[in-house]
Amino acid sequence: MDSAPLKCTSIKTQINTYFCIMNLIYLDNAATTSMDPEVIQVMQSSMKHNFGNPSSTHQFGRKAKSALETARKNIAHHFNVTASEIVFTSGGTEADNLILHNAVTHLGVQRIISTKIEHHAVSHTIAHLHEKYGTIVENVDIDEFGTVDLEHLEALLSNSTQKTLVSLMLINNEIGNILPADAVCALCKKYNALFHSDTVQVVGHYPLDLQKTPIDFIVASAHKFHGPKGVGFAFFRKGFGIMPMFHGGDQERGARSSTENVHAILGMETALDIAIGGMEHDKIKIQKIKNYFIQELKKLNSKIAFNGLSADVNNGTYTILNVRFPFDNDMLLFSLDLAGIAVSGGSACQSGSNSGSHVLQEILKDTASNNTSIRFSFSKLTTYQDIDTTLLKLQALL
Repeated sequence: MDSAPLKCTSIKTQINTYFCIMNLIYLDNAATTSMDPEVIQVMQSSMKHNFGNPSSTHQFGRKAKSALETARKNIAHHFNVTASEIVFTSGGTEADNLILHNAVTHLGVQRIISTKIEHHAVSHTIAHLHEKYGTIVENVDIDEFGTVDLEHLEALLSNSTQKTLVSLMLINNEIGNILPADAVCALCKKYNALFHSDTVQVVGHYPLDLQKTPIDFIVASAHKFHGPKGVGFAFFRKGFGIMPMFHGGDQERGARSSTENVHAILGMETALDIAIGGMEHDKIKIQKIKNYFIQELKKLNSKIAFNGLSADVNNGTYTILNVRFPFDNDMLLFSLDLAGIAVSGGSACQSGSNSGSHVLQEILKDTASNNTSIRFSFSKLTTYQDIDTTLLKLQALL
C-alpha cells in the first residue's frame, strides 16, 4: 500500500524533508550551494509577472529593464561601487574570460603575473592569451601551503616596465587560502599594475569594499551563495572601457551581447542580500562546525593532515576544509557517495577526470601527493549531525 503524500508547508520544508528521508548529507558547497527558498520564490514570481525583454521599449520591456537596473544598483551598493561598473554574465568563468581578454586586447596588457594554483577559468584563459597574442606569463612562487610569496611578486613587478596585470584569486577554491588582498593592492599601485581577482569563493561569504580594497576587476557566481546557476557578474573599475566577447546586440551597455537573464539576476540579487544580511551570524556558526570537524578528525586518526591553509582559522576560509588521509584509497570518494555523503576530491570542475587536483599536485611533495585528499565544504545549512554522521562513515571506511 502506498504511503500518504508528505504535506509540507514550504519549499524549505520540502528540501529538508527530502534530505532527511534520503539520509543525504551535502558537504560540497564550494562546488555549488542549494538555492535559498526565498530566491526560488522571487524567480518564480519574475517568470510569471516580469517576462518582458529588457531591451524592448514597451511597458513589459520597461518593467523588466527597471527590475534589472534596480538589481544592478543594489548589487553594486554591497561593494561600494557604481552600477555602471557591474556587468552581468553567465557566471564566474565568463566573467574571468571577459576581464582577461579585455586586459590583453583592449587595455594594452603585455604581461600577466599569476600562480599555478589558480582556477582553470583563469589559468586556461591565460594560457590561451599567451598562445594567441604572445602575452608574457610569469608565475609567483608559492610555498608548500600554497601561500603566495609577496617578495617574489614584488620582484616580478619591479623587473619590467611592460604593462602588467596581476591575477590572483582571493580565496582558493580547493585549499581555502585567503590572499592578503590589501598587500597585493599596495604592490600593484606601487608598480602601476592592474589587479584582477577571481573572488567566486569570497562574494556572499566575506565583506568586500572595493574602495578600501581597490581591486580593479572581480567576479562572482550566484550559485556559490545560494543563488541560481548560470548567472554572475564582472566588476570593471570605472575608467576601463569594455569590449564585448559576444557580438550581436548592445546589451549591458555594449559590454555583453545577449538578452539578460532577468529572472536569474533577480534571484542573484536576493541571494546576495540574504547572504550579506546573515554573513556574520553564518560565519560564526559555520566556523564552529568546521572547528569541531577538525577536532574530531584528529581524534579519528592522528595522522590525518590538512592541505594548504584550510585548517588555519585566520588565513583560511571558514567554508572549506581539505583533508589528507594517511593512505591511498581511490574508492574513498565513491564510498562516501554511496553512503549518501556528497564531497569533492579537489575541485568539482575536474572531479570527474583522472588528472587529479592541479593545486594539490603543485603544493604536495613525495608520498603526501599520493595520499587521498577530500575537500569538505560547508554552508549555513550544515549541521553538527551532518558532521557526526560523516565521522561515523569515515570511521567505518578507514
